[in-house]
Amino acid sequence: MRVVAPARLVRPETTPSVEEITVAVPDWVPAGIDIERPSAARVYDYLLGGGHNFAGDRAVGDLITTRLPHARDIARSNRAFLRRAVGFMVDRGVTRFLDLGSGIPTVGNVHEIAQRAEPASRVVYVDYEDVAVAHSRLLLRTDEQTEIVQADLTDPDSVLAAPEVEGLLDTDEPVGLLMVAVHHFVPDLKDPAGLVARYRAALPRGSYVAISHLTADHDPEGMAEVTAAMATSPDPMFFRPYERVLALFEGLDLVEPGVVDAPLWRPEPGVPAGLTRGVYAGVGRVV
Repeated sequence: MRVVAPARLVRPETTPSVEEITVAVPDWVPAGIDIERPSAARVYDYLLGGGHNFAGDRAVGDLITTRLPHARDIARSNRAFLRRAVGFMVDRGVTRFLDLGSGIPTVGNVHEIAQRAEPASRVVYVDYEDVAVAHSRLLLRTDEQTEIVQADLTDPDSVLAAPEVEGLLDTDEPVGLLMVAVHHFVPDLKDPAGLVARYRAALPRGSYVAISHLTADHDPEGMAEVTAAMATSPDPMFFRPYERVLALFEGLDLVEPGVVDAPLWRPEPGVPAGLTRGVYAGVGRVV
């Protein structure tokens, strides 16, 4: 734990005295980080039931769940899609993964899923948020097959030039590119479909691209409340309709069942599939 600067507390109506109180901050939080300002990565962690979030993040999360009661179910359905997509890729021989906008590692990280199925799997996480990167480095410090790069996914040239990413792409072996729950943070002026195309062009043939994206199609009013709640955060949100999400897969060979509500993408046999709508998801193959 780290101790931040002491606060001064003066007791009124007594002989003036000062008590020093210290605030313990987890070691994985970099110095200088404003933990009171909500972060999308930490709000998502909170909605998933993780422990890497702070009061400001929880306040936004609670506001979202008040206005969108099934927000936690949406978050869990997206996380479950990630697990199934990674498993699908491993079953088809993919052992190298590039996770863009990876956020704060929480239950069911990509490297845990992949290495459980294939111990030789290598993973490179990419995120621009200081806390997400700092905690990832702490978590991965003993894992020689997994690395974290601090970069902005909307600058693909910088991401692809990172030595860790270059090393992941240095052979013709297929790669699993994960862009899960990230594009709804990318404004139109950044050209989300163009970004996918840029990364797709860097992948070997036979690679796979998994994408999920929040939508307001099924609950315009509730999602409008979420947009308002996140408007003052560093990560405003941009929900898109089905046609715009489908366009992200242009140039890829869509894997069945195509782009669907996340719980409907290859549900696990024997697992009841409650249909929580709010996230479109799909996987495409590079041809």
